[in-house]
Amino acid sequence: MAAWYIFGVAIFSAIGTFLFGFDTGIATTTIAHQSWINYMNKPSDGLTGAVVSVYIAGEAVGALTQTALGDKLGRLRFMELLCGIVTIGTIIQTAAVNIGMFLAGRALAGYAVGGLVATVPIYLSEISDPRYRGLIGGISGCGIAFGTMASNWVGYACSFAPYGPVQWRLPLGIQIPWGLVMFFGLITFMPDSPRHLIRKGNVEQARAEFKKIRRDLHADELEQEFAAMVAQIQYEKEREITSYKDIFRLFRRRALVSIAVQTMTSLTGVNVIQSTLYKSLGIDSHTILALAAVYGTVAFIFNCLTTKYLTDQWGRRKMLLSGLAGIIIIEIYAAVMQREFQNTNNRVGKGFAILGIYLFVVAYYGMLNSTTWLYGAEVLPIAIRSKVMGLAAASHFIVNVAITEAGPSAFANIGENYYYVFVACTVFFLTIAYFYLPETKQRTLEEIAASFGDKVIMTGERGDSEDPDAKCDSQRVEVVYQE
Repeated sequence: MAAWYIFGVAIFSAIGTFLFGFDTGIATTTIAHQSWINYMNKPSDGLTGAVVSVYIAGEAVGALTQTALGDKLGRLRFMELLCGIVTIGTIIQTAAVNIGMFLAGRALAGYAVGGLVATVPIYLSEISDPRYRGLIGGISGCGIAFGTMASNWVGYACSFAPYGPVQWRLPLGIQIPWGLVMFFGLITFMPDSPRHLIRKGNVEQARAEFKKIRRDLHADELEQEFAAMVAQIQYEKEREITSYKDIFRLFRRRALVSIAVQTMTSLTGVNVIQSTLYKSLGIDSHTILALAAVYGTVAFIFNCLTTKYLTDQWGRRKMLLSGLAGIIIIEIYAAVMQREFQNTNNRVGKGFAILGIYLFVVAYYGMLNSTTWLYGAEVLPIAIRSKVMGLAAASHFIVNVAITEAGPSAFANIGENYYYVFVACTVFFLTIAYFYLPETKQRTLEEIAASFGDKVIMTGERGDSEDPDAKCDSQRVEVVYQE
């Protein structure tokens, strides 16, 4: 029962990341419709480009807002606020009568989803059973993949619609109800974060919420785990964080790891590799939409499969290392295929070039997409979790916009060699990951501190419990801490 309850909470939470994936993807097909171009009085290239840039700028500002408001408002209240803003933003986009109104809607929606995609992984990591945190926390990444897939298929389907506003208003309007659906879940059955409540001094309310989300535990086990949580959070409060200088003085490695895993996803080239390859092979726009829809479907399927069967069983570290290694090999393959077949009529060769895109999506969405958002949240102590995750998400968006803007010029000037820039970046991050990223699976958020050399407060021997898993957890923490 407890597992299904938290699974339902995770699904509702993932609406926030779904909106991020959908609204990001749907803009590409929207601005490509001649009906939108004519309705908006043929906006300049600068204004058309602003449809993407103001959205990403909004995402970055939304993520940074989390650093200021995420802890003050709490996880639920902050997400409720963002649900209201994203609903307003999507309504404005759908009802836009000019380009200025459309850009205002894009900025508002970007602001909201930027905050949501940074907050949802934090929230899910804080309410999850450590045995299943990979699955529950990974659902936020699956929401991104589902949003991407849905936007690609909707964009493809609407390419068959007759000329007129329906071609672009309908895809935008599909987003409107979801912010309200998530808001309903937040105000009714979704629990607050016990860890955040403890940090705010609401220990009894935190205990009530913890009982709600950990119904699988016996009374004594529940009290032991809750006591360990309280002790660790109270210990960390003694080293109160008042500035980013304190964050990087006391928790430098953990903060840098969280930011690095978000930055490295952008530097794999995930947002430019697909469109540039299709164009270089001379594929028409309608076929590109169909291929993009299949790309999104493969992304979602493999993201779900690995989240279910690998994240908790195999571990975050192995997934990150194998994903980065796979991307290095695949991007070299894609560069070679593009060089060989981009100026030919060899359909079989072009098919093998396109295969590289689908291999890439398996490596990226299968191994990195959910894992990086989850890992970036769970490696942080609660005192800095909102502040640093906001920075990490902002770095992800800022690097994304830089790479996206540079993409067309880079491919025009150096062609397929642009892939090698991403290869070099990924090799760098693979090295960092191998030497500096510890495993976090099956550990409570408090126990993860030991993996970074921080002190873990032991409130008593959990080995007295009859639960063999609890006994193993206690022994493991003591060994790691002694090291």
